[in-house]
Amino acid sequence: MSDDAAQNWVLPHAGKRVALGVTGGIAAYKAAEILRGLQRAGCIVRVAMTEHATRLIAPLTFRALSGTHVVVDDYAPDNPDPIAHITFSQTVDLFLVAPATANIIAKFAHGIADDFLTTTYLASTAPVVVAPAMNTTMWQHPTTERNLAVLRADGVHIIEPDAGEMACGTIGPGRLSEPDKIVAATLALLDTKSNDLTGERILLTAGATREEIDPVRFLSNRSSGRMGSALAQVARARGAEVTLVAGVMSVDVPAGVRVVRALSAAEMHAAVMRELDRATVFIGAAAVADYRPAKRADQKLKRSGTTLTLTLEPTPDILAAVADARRDGLLVIGFAAESEHVVEHARAKLTRKNLDAIVANDITRTDAGFDTETNSITLLTRDRATPLELPLMSKRNAAEHILDEIARLRQQQTAQAVK
Repeated sequence: MSDDAAQNWVLPHAGKRVALGVTGGIAAYKAAEILRGLQRAGCIVRVAMTEHATRLIAPLTFRALSGTHVVVDDYAPDNPDPIAHITFSQTVDLFLVAPATANIIAKFAHGIADDFLTTTYLASTAPVVVAPAMNTTMWQHPTTERNLAVLRADGVHIIEPDAGEMACGTIGPGRLSEPDKIVAATLALLDTKSNDLTGERILLTAGATREEIDPVRFLSNRSSGRMGSALAQVARARGAEVTLVAGVMSVDVPAGVRVVRALSAAEMHAAVMRELDRATVFIGAAAVADYRPAKRADQKLKRSGTTLTLTLEPTPDILAAVADARRDGLLVIGFAAESEHVVEHARAKLTRKNLDAIVANDITRTDAGFDTETNSITLLTRDRATPLELPLMSKRNAAEHILDEIARLRQQQTAQAVK
């Protein structure tokens, strides 16, 4: 991507205030590089450390770099702020913990507040970002996976660790993500305006549809609805009014979101067209069946020992119908789940269906796409020749990027209308 294209995806962050928490992993020394990277971007950084972190890198290092007192124990005589856990967390724009050990992740997930950093987490009103770092076995342990799932559900942004050789000699995932990646992810979140989608009425589809064969059998897919749920949650947090047309979902619907249930593709099509008049943005994130049985059996089909042939017919094309019914100002965003030539097929769909943007992902990956906590997406728009390929990240973080693009498209549309 060219420098000019990259510039379009980044917003100013000078003067942003970041609280940096450092915990007792061997990667604690890399926190100094993260601090400097944030400062180079114009951020004002304050640092807090756990007691174990101070055994790996001295607080004096961070005090010299940040120019401010480093909090380890808020009861320490040299602490200038008697309620530091409140002011530290509630006067910043973002709370970043890097590295985050398995221990601190477990404490965050279970609400344990037995030191300054954990107390600060519970008191934080700012977005929280956690960059885990630990041994591969610890990272892959079911307990850690459960704790991370709790944090994601609570809205914490997780910067996935890298794979590589650990200090202990183990090779695998768990190594702290590179400082420049952590800085980039943090800045991307800082760029998000808390109310930048105020006034938008987002109509969103999510989950899988079911096309009945008989009263007990159906055709469907592996979509969990996680990506759509993340989009609804983030859009609501950024000020939008959200209506979610939900198919079959294995995740909860976020609070504050209006839900319309739709089981089949036909039901989802009807629901979307009923709701479309009020929408200013449509996002088609549902995995809608392309075909359905031409005839549904009224009774359960019995095993006969011979081949059963089903005749299938196309389902309504919801995305195309929305684009055809587009009113002035309506933004239409589609998804393309592809198994080959991902960008090429997505671009063809973008053009064929006259969309403003499309989100492409490779469903052959085991760590992205259907029924996963993470996603690796490519964003394509009508106004850019160069697609934006994003690395593997949580679906909530992916939702932030998608909504960033929607906000940019709206700003562009508004600017053109003024001319």
